Amino acid sequence: MSWVEERAVERSTAVQRSRSRIENHVRSILDAAHRLVLLKGDSFTTQELAKEAGVALQTFYRYFTSKDELLLAVIGDGLSDACRRWSVAADDLTDPLQRLRFFVTSPLSGLDGEHRRHTLAQFIVSTHWQLQRVFPKELAQVEQPLVDLLHTEIRAGVAAGLLTSTNTEKDAWFIAELVRSVYHHYAYATGDIGDVQEQLWQFCLKALGGSAR
Repeated sequence: MSWVEERAVERSTAVQRSRSRIENHVRSILDAAHRLVLLKGDSFTTQELAKEAGVALQTFYRYFTSKDELLLAVIGDGLSDACRRWSVAADDLTDPLQRLRFFVTSPLSGLDGEHRRHTLAQFIVSTHWQLQRVFPKELAQVEQPLVDLLHTEIRAGVAAGLLTSTNTEKDAWFIAELVRSVYHHYAYATGDIGDVQEQLWQFCLKALGGSAR
């Protein structure tokens, strides 16, 4: 190599090391935030978070401009992870309506009465409306993975002649909003979640022009 090429390789390696260090710091902060959310909702301080993550407070502010921005990242990280898990879990379902039903009802599965899950659900509800005021555009992007899952299966259902949606993208968005609203309600209300899941699915199925099979 010429010295120019060697210098380019050295710089590339340094960039990769820097990127890896940043990713590790951000991952540590997000993991710490998830742990604190399960313990105390959103009532933790940035000082507590930095201590839990094992980073300096200035390191936290290097990557997040505010606690609200961190909470947005926590919501997005959790939903993206959940959508990945749901997608993998639905791999064995070949029927688009079965897959759609799974994606519609799975978000409510976390409301099973366990204190830990209810703490998380109530955090999501309270934080969502707080972030809606501050980061409306970014929050919509954070919630897009669920819309995408629904959209894929609605299109597949229409292609198979099982649904009659005329605007699959908009219908996917409306259903995601409905699922979120039901989730928000039962994060605090009581009820048989199994019954609620089935009622929610039947409502969505009829709205899309499908019929129970």
